[in-house]
Amino acid sequence: MRAYLLEDIPSLLTHLGKDRQLFAPQHIEDGDLHWLPADAASEPALDSKPLLPLSSPKAFFFAERETLFRFDGSNFIETLPEVEPQALFGVRSCDLCAITYQDQFFKQDPYYQARRQATLLIGLDCLEPCDGGFCPTVDAGPFVREGMADLILQHHEQGWLLIAASDKGKKSIDGLPLPPAPSDWQVQRERHEHEIAARFPDATHIEAGVQFLNSGEVAATTWEAMGLQCLSCSGCTSLCPSCSCFATFEHPTEEADNGFERERCWDSCLYEAFQREASGHNPGAKAGARVERFWFHKFSDDYTAEFGRYGCVGCGRCERICPGVIGVHSVMKRISAQS
Repeated sequence: MRAYLLEDIPSLLTHLGKDRQLFAPQHIEDGDLHWLPADAASEPALDSKPLLPLSSPKAFFFAERETLFRFDGSNFIETLPEVEPQALFGVRSCDLCAITYQDQFFKQDPYYQARRQATLLIGLDCLEPCDGGFCPTVDAGPFVREGMADLILQHHEQGWLLIAASDKGKKSIDGLPLPPAPSDWQVQRERHEHEIAARFPDATHIEAGVQFLNSGEVAATTWEAMGLQCLSCSGCTSLCPSCSCFATFEHPTEEADNGFERERCWDSCLYEAFQREASGHNPGAKAGARVERFWFHKFSDDYTAEFGRYGCVGCGRCERICPGVIGVHSVMKRISAQS
């Protein structure tokens, strides 16, 4: 990795925007953050105390709804997306970890990969703990992990520390006059991360809850009680940056009498029909079983061998959105209270 000193953000946005569409988290009138098109005149949310956009960046790669192929009565026609080069500016470490997780899940998916390969990721180190986040507990922050972004930004006393973390990132800033960072930048960055991670609120309830979940010691009545609180609204699975469930369906087209299109769209394991089989048998008929399955997929040790980490990256979005109060903190506190 190579590090430079960047005087101001607009100069970088102008340079990157010459040959790609930029997107960045920006505040709207209600104060919330949303991923919106950006340029040098934009005001990306680069606050030292992070506020995550309510929606994660996953929709840039895993489309909420898309056509997979068409049948015109004689031939199957693949409909791969045509993606212009784009850059996501100011992606926080937790979301970058989730993108890396999704990269593995969708490794052989040409629709996801078409968007992913066209995207430059500019990560942003978090210099303060965020509300509800616990990324250090699940090794997802607060600083951007190596290999998870093309460029990395960190606010510095002299402006901004800009790290070219990949060949793609280094190429993207060719021609931008940048002085080198101080020779000890890497040591300082590592020390700074440890200091910030230590300032995060106590998360022993998460650690204890994960231990209980993996030991199989969570009482069935606990899951049943939480199932009564679940509204099956899919808020948590839609906002979770690592959730990847989808459904496929066909609908007729006007191209031919027997022509059709196949589409896929986001699905949720918390929907009653998600696991329903053709025979009518439904392992997820009870809400408590669906809630248990969801949290097992987030924190089970069974998945770390395949993905190298838990399916939760500590962003806390589920706690922010759940109307039934069964987001990650609420669930893990109830599970850990069994001790």
